[in-house]
Amino acid sequence: MNLDGQRIIILGGTSGIGLATAQASAAEGAEIVIASSRQARVDEALASLPANATGHALDLTDEAAVRDLFARLGAFDHLVFTAGESLQLATLAETQMPAAHRFFELRYWGAYMAAKYAAPFIRKGGSIVFSSGLAGSRPHPGWSLGASICAAMEGLTRALAVELAPIRVNIVSPGVVRSPLWSNMSETDREGLYRTMAQTLPVGHVGEVEEIAQAFLYLMRQTYGTGHVLNVDGGGMLA
Repeated sequence: MNLDGQRIIILGGTSGIGLATAQASAAEGAEIVIASSRQARVDEALASLPANATGHALDLTDEAAVRDLFARLGAFDHLVFTAGESLQLATLAETQMPAAHRFFELRYWGAYMAAKYAAPFIRKGGSIVFSSGLAGSRPHPGWSLGASICAAMEGLTRALAVELAPIRVNIVSPGVVRSPLWSNMSETDREGLYRTMAQTLPVGHVGEVEEIAQAFLYLMRQTYGTGHVLNVDGGGMLA
């Protein structure tokens, strides 16, 4: 029940939680493949990973590109999907529908396509781990898009755990984490959010990407769990 020698594909593995998961998995001896939309970010991420790690730049909303990537990569053990744009925070009245549709293209349909084309190549005992968030259960005003995506991803996880069995399919639901997801906010607003949330959380601090990465590793190692939502939220569900 360790990741030594296993091959892990991380879509969105060039920054934030995805990169932290790649680094933690590599430290256990896993062979890492990362993919993201920009070659420069792929190259930068690879510089922080072992020499046997590889990376690919592609549009994760392009079905043909996603299909071809998995066909080229062949057999592997675990798929991790953490890709996503910065959170779109806006009230219902302010939300622009084209932007709302684009938000789902990567975070939901990108994950859906990844599972579709990855599943035939996942080895026995392998898994898929998605990412959602506390917003699905405890949304704040202006979080309608984020809450919708999180809830949709958790429903997809349960459905695929049944359909793709015995491949295990699980999802990590973080609380507020210091990560690029909040990059659409000003630094002042972002730090204010972190301080406010830290004061309300039982653990007394917002999450760090390295802490959340451990949840992804656990679900890859855990051979008897599927269809689960693993909340790693600092006690946010209780606050």
